Amino acid sequence: MTVGVAELALYAGALLLLFITPGPVWVALGARALSGGFAAAWPLAVGVSIGDGLWPLAAILGLNWIVAVWGDVLGLMRWVAVAMFLGMGWALWRKAGRALAADSRLTRPGRWAGFAAGVAAILANPKAILFYMGLLPTFFDLSRVTGPDIAAIVALSMLLPMAGNLIVALSIDRVRATLTSAPARRRIDRIAGGLMIGAGIVIAFG
Repeated sequence: MTVGVAELALYAGALLLLFITPGPVWVALGARALSGGFAAAWPLAVGVSIGDGLWPLAAILGLNWIVAVWGDVLGLMRWVAVAMFLGMGWALWRKAGRALAADSRLTRPGRWAGFAAGVAAILANPKAILFYMGLLPTFFDLSRVTGPDIAAIVALSMLLPMAGNLIVALSIDRVRATLTSAPARRRIDRIAGGLMIGAGIVIAFG
């Protein structure tokens, strides 16, 4: 490996700063955790981690080539994310207060929806794009990185934010579990729906 422990530690610190900066991912994570608890939020965290792995890989393999070939697709992903968050937000608002059974048919589709929302959110997130495409090359000499270096950078980029997102989702789930009354659930669902819609607006105009 050409990348040292000190370089990886400095990069990890930058990832932590990126994570604690509010953005569409935090809004979406909070919305799903409020509406469906940890079970609804963890697929989003996993989906976000996929994007967190793709962006540094794209930067390492060649920024200019990726943008030239995939620029239109990445732009389209932004609007897919907008439509997804607006749709889910409106659905939560309309169904506010309804209790979902444990065996609800919405459970399985919800996981895939959460995963897809996570991937879309991170791929369309301007904050993530600027960080990985603009700042990552300042931490490492990308002309010298080897296969193990790339694996370490990508793994760190995926695992550190995902761990943080899972902790946040679990924390929100614990608070949510204490609010079991119908009026409280109705308020939670409407807040969650509003947050989802807000995430779509942030992505659209951010």
